[in-house]
Amino acid sequence: MAHFETYQEYHRIEDFEEDSPAGEEDLLVHVPESLKDSWHHIKNLDNFFTRIYHFHQKNGFACMMLSEFFELIQFLFVVTFTTFLVNCVEYDILFANRAVNHTGPGHSPLDRNKVTLPDAILPSQQCTQRIQDDSWILFLLIMAAIFWVYRLVKVFCNLLSYWEIRQFYIKALKIRMDELCNFTWQEVQGRIISLQKEQQMCIHKKELTELDIYHRILRFKNYMVAMINKSLLPVHLQLPLLGNVVFLTQGLKYNFELILFWGPGSLFQNKWNLHPKYKRSGNRLELAQQLSRVILLMGLANLLLCPFILVWQVLYAFFSYTEVIRREPGSLGARRWSLYGRLYLRHFNELNHELHGRLGRGYKPTSKYMNSFTSPLLTVIAKNVAFFSGSVLAVLIALTVYDEDVLTVQHILTAITVLGVVITITRSFIPDEHLVWCPEQLLQCVLAHIHYMPDHWRGNAHTSETRDEVAQLFQYKAVFILEELLSPIVTPFILIFLLRNKSLEIIDFFRNFTVEVVGVGDICSFAQMDIRRHGNPAWMSEGQTEASMYQQAENGKTELSLMHFTIKNPRWQPPQESSVFISHLKEKVQHDAQGGPSTQLLLSEAPLCTSLQSNESGTGPDNLLASVLAHPILTASGLQARDHRFIRPSTAASAAASVLASLSTSQLAHGSRGRPHGLLPSSLHPEATMYHSDRTAVDSLSNSDSHIRSNALHSEFASAEMSLHAIYMHELHQQSSYPQRTSGHWQNPVPMRDLHTNTSFHAHGGHVSNISTSSPAPLGGWAEVEEENLEDQEINLGSTPTHGTGSSC
Repeated sequence: MAHFETYQEYHRIEDFEEDSPAGEEDLLVHVPESLKDSWHHIKNLDNFFTRIYHFHQKNGFACMMLSEFFELIQFLFVVTFTTFLVNCVEYDILFANRAVNHTGPGHSPLDRNKVTLPDAILPSQQCTQRIQDDSWILFLLIMAAIFWVYRLVKVFCNLLSYWEIRQFYIKALKIRMDELCNFTWQEVQGRIISLQKEQQMCIHKKELTELDIYHRILRFKNYMVAMINKSLLPVHLQLPLLGNVVFLTQGLKYNFELILFWGPGSLFQNKWNLHPKYKRSGNRLELAQQLSRVILLMGLANLLLCPFILVWQVLYAFFSYTEVIRREPGSLGARRWSLYGRLYLRHFNELNHELHGRLGRGYKPTSKYMNSFTSPLLTVIAKNVAFFSGSVLAVLIALTVYDEDVLTVQHILTAITVLGVVITITRSFIPDEHLVWCPEQLLQCVLAHIHYMPDHWRGNAHTSETRDEVAQLFQYKAVFILEELLSPIVTPFILIFLLRNKSLEIIDFFRNFTVEVVGVGDICSFAQMDIRRHGNPAWMSEGQTEASMYQQAENGKTELSLMHFTIKNPRWQPPQESSVFISHLKEKVQHDAQGGPSTQLLLSEAPLCTSLQSNESGTGPDNLLASVLAHPILTASGLQARDHRFIRPSTAASAAASVLASLSTSQLAHGSRGRPHGLLPSSLHPEATMYHSDRTAVDSLSNSDSHIRSNALHSEFASAEMSLHAIYMHELHQQSSYPQRTSGHWQNPVPMRDLHTNTSFHAHGGHVSNISTSSPAPLGGWAEVEEENLEDQEINLGSTPTHGTGSSC
């Protein structure tokens, strides 16, 4: 991304307040002997809560251990098979460069010159001798063996630790393993909070909150999100011919975390405390020099290990992708959210599954937006290349059908394969002539899901500059593979020449933006989502924040993160300043809703309602809202669909406010701290009174179905409401930042009419079905890892994008 504001100077934030009830600073809890067991006074709650979360997300003990076992087998296979190919195959015989004469009574004259696979494989003794004579191969095998033994020990330790977590789920949380998949993380988290009152896992606080658990699981992740938000990490590179390039790979990110958080010489003395010397400003220059030396040593170590890492990357990529590329050449044209995009778009205190679900919902609209850009020149070239390649391929296929001996001609199979790949690739550059694309509306739909975008994207969605910046967040799979292959070479130079220059800024950042919370430890102050300390006046925090320009989170990160966490955790009680901000936002929603179109009109006349009947949804505010919000509101209020062609013109802010007001009307009468801070429909909160018909429908199901559907409904309502808030808050930000903009694409009615995309929501018999996002065939290779653990695989949500464009709006 380009032109994001960066720190020029860091200022110390004084007088931190503790995020814990008064009087708990020196609290020691007495626990009766009958309640004490192995889960009382857990010393490392960070690891404990993180393992509980991973155990839930990875579907239990058996799946986790089986996955780690196959990782060991996979590494052993790659090393063994590569060694065999290098030392035990006679390629001159395999490629028929040397004749083989089979003699003996068992061979007929016709078979004497026929090459078989065993002919090309050397005897075991000769193969072993070749390996022993090659000192370089022996050295690599020894290194691989050491690493494999290390991984084996780690797997054994994980086996013991996760067996303990299994016992914790069964005995403490009362969740059987066969029922684990039926529990959402919020339910598991609720049981942990209740258990704290009985067994005092944390002895420094009488009660745990949702935010305490998030802080411990995401302690280091919140620091990374904040540093990306403040443009502190050197991931933007200015390269000749290429211009501004974002480079952040798994290897580079691993080195950042190793240097800053848990490696030798890191800033943290343990998992939960920043070293005291980094909290004082007196020796900041000395500490910066010390950090610079650590970074230099780490860069040199990466440079020394570069050949070994590069060989492994190449081999792993070859074994992972070759078969998939041969079978589906278009897989490389699929897109994925880049690692930088996942950090840039991540809210403070957003768990992995929450982020993956949100970005997964935004996969289709973002793919459609990116595919709306085509090059007329490339289209002309691609059509002609496809024609010539197809002509030659057709002749070869016809000859093969006529006489199969054609296949025995040298390189015929190679030519057929290459021509097929060329045709597949060129077709991806040929757009669909019958589709109409509206970049501004598509980008607004993207915003509803990703929640963040720079101001200069507004009104410029049709430009190549905006498209290139979106591509930094949403990259091709081929680009991802190339970056990972180049990572062992590029990472040492980024560490030595770029990160070292940031040493003083990093020291100042951790001193200025670290706060100690009783019962939690040292956390990033941005993770407190404190409007007073880190709010931005341009994002509805005016008059509520004392933050200087240097202390503000960029792009409304504090405000949007607060709303996201509040919606995802409706029973969390925010601090006073945060409650004031939420109340102010809700009042503003009610006010703007009065000047906007009625909810009945939006739902009955816009394709929100139509999409439910046709298995398609419109693009605004997002596809999710069309399916999740329209049906429950219609069934609850008894509205009848109308057959009007147009809705009354209104701004996107007022249209979003109308739907939001319909969700929170019954909640304004309640105090912000007198009930769960739910911004969701009351069907999901028994104490509210809206959506009785929906609640009746859910209660009419069996207990198990009701439990599953209620959880799914809660999640989808929360996601839809957050999407509406993102649209609404961005509109208000634009109005306050650019008051002269009174018309244009982004001030038109919420664009719910122009584009239709396939959706996974269907309305049947008054029920709302779960999301069913189509996924492309996995491309294999490097797992798209969860950020806390490089071995955790991600699911690449969404379908393989199909290029195509025709007319534009």
